[in-house]
Amino acid sequence: MKNFTKGVLFGVVATASAVAGAVFSFKKKVVQPIEDQEARFEENRKLANRKSHAAHHG
Repeated sequence: MKNFTKGVLFGVVATASAVAGAVFSFKKKVVQPIEDQEARFEENRKLANRKSHAAHHG
């Protein structure tokens, strides 16, 4: 029974670490680039808005 308990605990820890690694990898490969792109777009919008206002203030 002692070996079974150790095996179950090891399996739970290994599974949890595999899931955590998958979530971290997904975040780095999919979510982070989208957030970076949105931040770039927002910065470009701000700059364009400033240029537009500056051009019309003569």
